[in-house]
Amino acid sequence: MIKDNLIKKYNVPGPRYTSYPTVPHWVNNPNQEDWKREIKKTFELSNSSEGISIYIHLPYCESLCTFCGCNMRVSRNHKVELPYIQTVLDEWALYMSTFDEKPNIKEIHLGGGTPTYFSSANLTKLINGICDGANIAEGHEFSFEGHPKSTTREHLQTLFDLGFERVSLGIQDFDPKVQEIINRVQPFEMVEQVVKNAREVGYKSVNFDLIYGLPLQTMDSVVGTIELTKKLRPDRIAFYSYAHVPWEAGSQRKFTEADLPKDSEKRALYDKGKAMFYEMNYGEIGMDHFALPEDPLFKAIDNNTLHRNFMGYTANSTQLMVGLGVSAISDSWECFAQNSKNIGEYKELVEKGVFPIVKGHVLTDTEVNSRQHILNLMCHFYTEWNKDDFLETRVQKALPKLQLMQEEGILELTLGEDENTLQVTELGKIFVRNICMLLDPKLDGEVREKMFSKTI
Repeated sequence: MIKDNLIKKYNVPGPRYTSYPTVPHWVNNPNQEDWKREIKKTFELSNSSEGISIYIHLPYCESLCTFCGCNMRVSRNHKVELPYIQTVLDEWALYMSTFDEKPNIKEIHLGGGTPTYFSSANLTKLINGICDGANIAEGHEFSFEGHPKSTTREHLQTLFDLGFERVSLGIQDFDPKVQEIINRVQPFEMVEQVVKNAREVGYKSVNFDLIYGLPLQTMDSVVGTIELTKKLRPDRIAFYSYAHVPWEAGSQRKFTEADLPKDSEKRALYDKGKAMFYEMNYGEIGMDHFALPEDPLFKAIDNNTLHRNFMGYTANSTQLMVGLGVSAISDSWECFAQNSKNIGEYKELVEKGVFPIVKGHVLTDTEVNSRQHILNLMCHFYTEWNKDDFLETRVQKALPKLQLMQEEGILELTLGEDENTLQVTELGKIFVRNICMLLDPKLDGEVREKMFSKTI
């Protein structure tokens, strides 16, 4: 009952903190020269030691999944593929022109949309075009998101030959009723075949994306989904909370709040899933992620190298992440830049020879400091500071609420001259976003409805 009361109390709109400041609070927009300067500075500081990461957004899908909040375009006309890929390569050329030496590519991730909407030949053109003139860093990780319906053996083999060894499959839920209402019908046997193909080709890591809190989802459907997942034993599992944001994603208006599990009912789905993952020998990684003990993501916990960015959790950390494609977000650690969400405008800007960014944020020193502390909490559920640290001011301002959370068993706070620490408890892990909100100076006022999805 106590936990149920806490869930009801803290299940409020709040950021997911894939960035800090969060996108709604970006105000200090970089212009073209600002962005070039930030790229060059971070590249020169980190390319030789860390390398760079590249996220490529491939927005096209053949059908609309009604739960999806991603920037995507439905088209059955595959003639859109090649012109789009050429625009992405032209955008990459703009970045290459700012580098004084060959970039060392540490990570590439293909997201969407549906990356496997694109033909194997066009994906080959894309990846070869990105890697031409660059170095592939030792220990690199190339990964892509695959839709089971369109991820063929040819796709898997082609991308493997290009250096990809990780594939993430969007499963969501195996229950036919849930699949029907979210318009993503993909029988277990279809997914089983894709996993079998990936293993035979040689992929080192298969990830399943599962979602709890979907319309018509029940405890039985979640348990059934995880039992089927157990048969295929993916190396990683992302078990996300469904983010209901119909004011941003019009497709979500196909169902209503009445179709969704709420508050403690929704959280019970996660708790059951988590318990089942533990029984299956998966370990918890950060927030909403699980991995087998031999997986690099699991080992990153012990090595204290776990990192989080717009691509999710990763065992590698690079200060420069270049986002290519419509709506993609780039990160130079001290600056964010987001491309236009409109494909026509994106292409038009690239054709003019300018970075297709339409919004972003140059961080202040205080924001860089806050970003690190929030990243610590999201990755390691722990952070520490000294009296000269900006967080000291935030903690003192939020002290009554933090002390209440301590009494509720959500966190452990140590304050003193020599030691200042915040440790999230096992119970508190489900409230980590709420803790971060107390340390976020951008949220001194009330969080507006229709700004964020709910935290739990």
